[in-house]
Amino acid sequence: MSELTLNLIDAGGTLHGRIHGSVADAAIAALSAEPETIPELVAALARYIKPLDKPFAWFRSGQRIDAERWDAGIVIIDLTTRIVAAESSYSQPVHEGQIHYHDGTQATDIPILFRVPDDWLFVNSVEAYQWSLLRRNREPSVKPPLDVREILYGTPLLEFIINECKNITITEAAADEGKRTSVAGEPAPETRDLGEDRLYREVCAIHARWLMTAREDLLGDSPRDVMLAKQDFIDFDLHSRSLQWSLQNEGPPCLSKESFAYRFAGFGTHEWVIYYDLVRYLIWSAIEGKSPTEVGTLNAQLDDGMQFEINRLAEIRSDWLNQPQDDYDGRIPAVLIENERKRLPIALRPRDMIIDEDCPTCQMLGDETSPLGMGVGFWFLDGSQMEEDFAFSSFRTREEWEAENHRRAEFDKEFNRKGEERKQRIARGELEPDPDFDGEPF
Repeated sequence: MSELTLNLIDAGGTLHGRIHGSVADAAIAALSAEPETIPELVAALARYIKPLDKPFAWFRSGQRIDAERWDAGIVIIDLTTRIVAAESSYSQPVHEGQIHYHDGTQATDIPILFRVPDDWLFVNSVEAYQWSLLRRNREPSVKPPLDVREILYGTPLLEFIINECKNITITEAAADEGKRTSVAGEPAPETRDLGEDRLYREVCAIHARWLMTAREDLLGDSPRDVMLAKQDFIDFDLHSRSLQWSLQNEGPPCLSKESFAYRFAGFGTHEWVIYYDLVRYLIWSAIEGKSPTEVGTLNAQLDDGMQFEINRLAEIRSDWLNQPQDDYDGRIPAVLIENERKRLPIALRPRDMIIDEDCPTCQMLGDETSPLGMGVGFWFLDGSQMEEDFAFSSFRTREEWEAENHRRAEFDKEFNRKGEERKQRIARGELEPDPDFDGEPF
């Protein structure tokens, strides 16, 4: 018993027909691409099944589901209400798992991981689908799709930065230091004097306020809330695509730029880190644009020339996003963001991963034609340069952030205790120093 009745539903209607249960499983896994329409779902199937033909070409269309159970049972995938109903002896669908890639002829031994968004509801019968459908239709409408990037990158961000910088009094030393900044706009800690350190703290505070302040144009959310809402999900999907690329030795299918999932994409770690660098750079650029003076004079200057300053920062933003950046190994931020939205990992060729050009073994590993050559590698951003304040962390709640800080403090305390104990034992001659670590405990 391997076939079943499959119903696919979107805002345009229903497709239904009989098909092998493995295709229904792959269609459920394809929800990881966040399709809103049946064509988008069909495109996402290419992650798991090599596209040789239209997979549902013989399905019938209509406005009602086909509730007849066939062979192994029945599966319903409702893209409009985000409900999966499965009454099947072939398999039991789950939110997270793996599908073995089908090469168009047969299933392979290549496992492809998937994770369905949390807001999808899984039920185990047609009857449960019917009452779940009624219940979801009675629920308050969810927030409408919103292109939040117009707000996070656009005029609202620039106006916020300009208005916040009105309240900063800058000295000659601090202004000079602001001109010697990295991609993230951070003065080197060892070169900051007291005035510069105060300015640095004010810049951090402005940045944190932007991230943490709820906004009406974000439907009551803060920029931070919006950017972290899907971070784990996007990161997992990129991880899955990286594994697939490694196992198949070819790039996996990407999201179309016309797809709903791309146009209203969530933010993964790459864009979260890049956005941090951009906002920080814009804040420092707003400060650099002023001559050292008193707050009152600054207010007058900016009130008279707000649009000029917006245009200036917009040009700086565009230049930074579209130029190679040293902190990203010469990569272009806008391209990195687009690739993450398309769910395309940043691949590294074997020769790009060579650490020592003079090492024969390294050269052999970096030779793609060598039997010992390494496979494709991947490049990721981790946010290690970001401050440790809650506002700049990836924790959704302050409680989670505080719990992690407590766990880390306890770990450090225990590590230091064991290190001190080892030092004392070495001093008493009970242990020999480890030459690999210059006699220090490890």
